[in-house]
Amino acid sequence: MAKGNIIGREYEQHVLQNICEEKEARLVAIYGRRRVGKTYLVKQFFNEEFDFFFTGSYEAPMKAQLALFCETLREYSGRTWSIPKDWFEAFHQLRDYLSSIEKERIIVFLDELPWMDTPKSKFISAFGYFWNSWASSRNGLTMIICGSATSWMLDRIIGDPGGLYGRVSRTIYLAPFNLHEVEQFLTQRKCIIWNRYQILELYMIMGGIPYYLEMLEKSLPFNKNIDNLFYRKGAPLRTEYDFLFRSLFKSSNIYHQVVEAVAKKNKGLTLKEIKESLGYSNSGKLTEVLNNLIKCDFLRKYYAYGKKERGAIFQLTDPFSLYHIKYLAPHSGQDEHFWSNIKESARNTWAGYAFEQVCLHHIDQIRSKLSIKGVLTNTCSWSSPKQVDNDGTEWPGVQIDLLLCRGDHIIDMCEMKYSQDFFTISSEYEQILRERQSTFVHFTKTKDAIHTILVTTYGLKQNKYSGCIYATVTMDDLFTP
Repeated sequence: MAKGNIIGREYEQHVLQNICEEKEARLVAIYGRRRVGKTYLVKQFFNEEFDFFFTGSYEAPMKAQLALFCETLREYSGRTWSIPKDWFEAFHQLRDYLSSIEKERIIVFLDELPWMDTPKSKFISAFGYFWNSWASSRNGLTMIICGSATSWMLDRIIGDPGGLYGRVSRTIYLAPFNLHEVEQFLTQRKCIIWNRYQILELYMIMGGIPYYLEMLEKSLPFNKNIDNLFYRKGAPLRTEYDFLFRSLFKSSNIYHQVVEAVAKKNKGLTLKEIKESLGYSNSGKLTEVLNNLIKCDFLRKYYAYGKKERGAIFQLTDPFSLYHIKYLAPHSGQDEHFWSNIKESARNTWAGYAFEQVCLHHIDQIRSKLSIKGVLTNTCSWSSPKQVDNDGTEWPGVQIDLLLCRGDHIIDMCEMKYSQDFFTISSEYEQILRERQSTFVHFTKTKDAIHTILVTTYGLKQNKYSGCIYATVTMDDLFTP
């Protein structure tokens, strides 16, 4: 298979290659958020040499979908087919066509499967019958199915309790690019040579979504690219946020509300706090919404140190959504050069929090720099309000956003600091770090050793206060594969 044009995705390509070398029929489900590159991966890997390729149409009724399916079948088979009355007949026609192909390996690609599943279409029943009654026993058949509606793919296909239960041979989750892959994409695909500080800022705005990166123009400076994509009249990414939700979720309003409620508090909200914020009483529905947002890479669910399930916190970690809520929505339709003209202080306020989210997307790189990839590690946070002990001892309010709790009885207390230069530890900040550590030890009663880790852009400037930092992780470390 030709794979030279694919950036990253080594594991996913390895899985596809193994599948293609197997004799038995295989059903492969690929899922991941919209614009992440699922279709591109499949098309490039197979050189677009499919025996049948059909993609669903967004919000098209069943009759229109079936007409398009029939036309596609005609193009591939060279035969005339009547427009099927339902999906059962459509898949029966597909079976007839595929049965006529005399090849050792047959590749079928059905893209945007969730869009084919229109109301009352019985699409899942028809597809399940097609696979179980014929396709699963057709040696040499590889069927790839894709969908951007991640929750639909997980619930209706991969986790289907009905006819498709246990039928998916392999699942492939396609995540957004990491910083290393974004750098590769810009240099190899777009011939854009930016320094890592600029690429980091780009990631804090767009995340690792290839579709958005493809829109960048190499002839324009960084700030001008952002203005053109987000702020000028008709900017292509100005309305992307709303369309993203509509295309992923049938009832998108509640998803909007949850994401924007969670975004108001940097550390995130508990389920109880979200319910109170929205005035929402249906815990079951809200839990479903939260789980779907996690599956689609909008939120992360994490726990405070020492807390169990009831203490779960939901935090917005999608860079694109964060940027839209904080900087695009409030300024939409105003200055077309907003990003070029924004005050440095205002940009830095956003950048501090956005950088923390980038770090959370690169925990593996942080662990690698700390040489603990082989050590069992749990990621959590911890906070404590300002309080006074019975003996009169005053303890400051503390918020620790990233703790790496290691199996070797060491806790790495990570400080994530965005800086335009080497980060300097002042006497005041050293005192804050020491108070933070002592407060954590006092209230958690931990016996583990505490290491304070600095994660920053350019590194740590050495001075008489920098000795409180056990190890430093830099921006370059986050760019490692």
